[in-house]
Order: sequence, then structure tokens, then C-alpha cells
Amino acid sequence: MLHLDARPGFDELLEAPKVLLHDHLDGGLRPSTIVDLAARDGYRDLPSMDPEELRRWFARARESSSLPVYLSGFHHAYGVLQTRQALVRAARENVQDLAADGVVYAETRFAPELHLQRGLTGAQVLDAVLAGTREGVEEAAGRIDVRVIVCAMRDRAYVRQAAELVHGAKNTRVVAFDLGGPEAGNSARKFRETFLGLRERGIHVTIHAGEGDGLASIQAALDCGAERLGHGVRIVEDLDSATARRVRDQRIILETSPSSNVHTGAAASFRQHPALRLSRAGFAVTVNTDNRLMSQTTLTQDFHELARHQDLTWSDVVRMTTVAAHGAFLPPDERRSLRDRVTGWYRDRGLM
Repeated sequence: MLHLDARPGFDELLEAPKVLLHDHLDGGLRPSTIVDLAARDGYRDLPSMDPEELRRWFARARESSSLPVYLSGFHHAYGVLQTRQALVRAARENVQDLAADGVVYAETRFAPELHLQRGLTGAQVLDAVLAGTREGVEEAAGRIDVRVIVCAMRDRAYVRQAAELVHGAKNTRVVAFDLGGPEAGNSARKFRETFLGLRERGIHVTIHAGEGDGLASIQAALDCGAERLGHGVRIVEDLDSATARRVRDQRIILETSPSSNVHTGAAASFRQHPALRLSRAGFAVTVNTDNRLMSQTTLTQDFHELARHQDLTWSDVVRMTTVAAHGAFLPPDERRSLRDRVTGWYRDRGLM
């Protein structure tokens, strides 16, 4: 029997049903897949064509504690994701890897504009990712459900086109729109009308904020109708601010990503990562992976790091996982089914 006040072990966390809201498709590729795709499609910029050495290269980049250095790996990831076959494979393997980690529901995000270098249109890119995701979910036979979030980069000129892709993808696995890219100097307010138009159409919105910039970025995301904040960890810079109180009182979900936040410098260390502190202070906090390849992590591992470096208990895992299930961008009946699946597992083990 598990105990609410006990620290969970890795194997126990692996078995537990987990909900993942913030994970990038091109940030979760297998090194072996990158090498295979590079060889097949003639991509010659990889630092190594040996999968293990390539994995070590990504591992070295994560230790820089620099967001630009950390993000440099994406150049190689989306460099090999420029054909339909590559995108279908990546999306299918993404589902397989998440299912192997005990994730029962995930929302995978990607920016179509990064995959247009070899002639694909945004609609064709989205169709390929949806096809691979569907194949992976069907192969998983009920173990996992995966939905898709379309992302646009705030420092590029594709935001409105990406938003239209989401609008045109109703009744598919597409569940929301996201804004990524460098926060500093690129306020989400530039696209406020686009976001509010999506919300009026009933389309969910999450925005990267509070990672590369502070409270001003978070406030801008809220003003654009964000229901969830990608990362949001820099809210700890002033928990007494009106912005922080709004996030807490309105239950705006924080999509924190401990490993990634440490590796990009948004958090100083695992011991100092604010996810647990914020969750216990009444904020709606979730734990996520962000980029499994760049950070060499899994959702199980991220929870385990909080247990190793802080006093995370089963009570915290239950609370943050339940928050994630509540925050899934799903129709009400499907969200209810997800919550029942997650809480049923914990209830059967005396944790609820």
C-alpha cells in the first residue's frame, strides 16, 4: 500500500498514470531516428551520425544553463522533419515513447512553420503529424490518448496562418493553439486579436510565458486569453503581485517543466525549482517534460527529480496529476473520463 506522505520511488512513478500537457514533438525525437532520417534525406549538419554520440551531444548542450544553447539542438531536430514520412514517423514514435513512460494522456505541440523547408504546406505538415499520432494511438490499444497543439513562433510572421490551421482542424485531434519563441521583446499582445478571435470560436489557448521573461510576459499572456501558461515559473519573482494573485485565484494552469526549466536557466536547480512550492501555495501546477531529447528526461524522471531534490510526496503527485487531468483541452465528457481513469488508480491504492 502506498502512503500519501511517502516519497515515491522511480518504479512506482513509472507505474502511475500520468498526464502530460506540455511536450514538443521536435524536442522528443529519438537520436537513432534523427540519424536515420538524416541519412535518408541527405541532412548533413548533424554533429555526429552515431546515435549514442549524438545523444551525448544533446546532453552537453543541456548543461549550459543557457536558453539559446539549449535551443540550438532544435536546428537538427526540425532539420530532419521536412517530409511527410519523417513527420508521420516522429509522431507515431512520440506516442510509443510516452505510452512506455506510463503517460495515459498527452498533448503534443509543434510549429508547422518550422517544417516547410522542402515544399510541404502548413496543412500538409499538420496532416502528417495527425496521421502519425493516430497510428500511434491505435497501436497503443487504449493505453494512451494523444492530442495535438499547433504552435506559432512569436518572432516570425506565421502566427495568423497557424491560427487558421487550428480553426480549420476542428473535429480532429487538434485541441489548442500556442505561442512559443523568445519572450523578451516579443510580447504576446502583438497577437491579441488573433488569440481573442480563437477564444470566441471556442478554441483553447496556451501561451509560453514566464520562462524567458518575467511577470510582464505572464500578464501579456493573460490579457490574450491564455487558459494555461507554458512554464510560468518566473511568477515566483513576485507572488504578491496582482498578476500572481490572478493566476492563483483564476486557476490558470502552470505547465512547469523541471528538467527543462533548470537546463534553460529559468530555475536555478532542481532543489530550487518552484513547482512544489507553488502547488502547495494554491497555484494550479502541473509537471511536464517540454523537450525529452534536449533534457534527456521523461515525465517519470521529472517527478522523480522533485522527489530526490525536494520533499515531493504521493500527495503532491496526486494533486498535480489531477490538476493536469482537469486542465486537459478536451470536451467535458472526455475530460471527465480522463479524470476518472487517473483518480481511480490512486483511489484503488488508498491515495484518495
